[in-house]
Amino acid sequence: MPEATQRAYRGQSADTRRRHRRDRLLDAAMDAMARNEWRSATVEKLCAAASLNKRYFYESFTDLDALSATVVDDIAENVRSATVRAADAAAQESVEVQAFAGVAAAVRALVDDPRRARVLLGGVAASPDLHDHRITVMHRLTEVLIDHGRTVHGVELETDPLAKVAPAFIVGGTADAILTYVNGDVDLSLDDFIAQIATLWLITGNGAAQVARQRMT
Repeated sequence: MPEATQRAYRGQSADTRRRHRRDRLLDAAMDAMARNEWRSATVEKLCAAASLNKRYFYESFTDLDALSATVVDDIAENVRSATVRAADAAAQESVEVQAFAGVAAAVRALVDDPRRARVLLGGVAASPDLHDHRITVMHRLTEVLIDHGRTVHGVELETDPLAKVAPAFIVGGTADAILTYVNGDVDLSLDDFIAQIATLWLITGNGAAQVARQRMT
């Protein structure tokens, strides 16, 4: 790459400036997706919202589908990494402490910026490709939660029929509850909301493990 394009400008390297432009486009895209306006989004509109010249769009993204997929991927990775870190930190604690740590990390990663919850959990009226990509990402997140549940409750859940139903039941219910919360329809503090979600996870997880063990005897 020519030296002139790598030169620092106002104390920032070329790579840093590109990263900042990319982040502004992601933020503008998440705004449009969270407001359910993605169907009418254009490169011009998003660049205007990000206060960028249109040419800067293509230094980071090939098209709008690539941008929207990156938004979904970034949100999911934020939730995944926060949940895994919390679970690892609480690995030596009781089941109750582990459940609270994992749920708290996942919920806060979404609720701290409600747009994340609306995009990842609520879906976006957009292209079939984006819909399919979001579903795939949610399945990957669910697998992370399944693996954690097996570690906490025991491998007998792997072969029990409940293992085919419980994860979708828990994740789907949690997603609906989080959306209800960010929409202002749950009259609880965030700490109380997290505590109730963690309690429901424990009830479901412990109950499923107990039934699985009974079926093995």
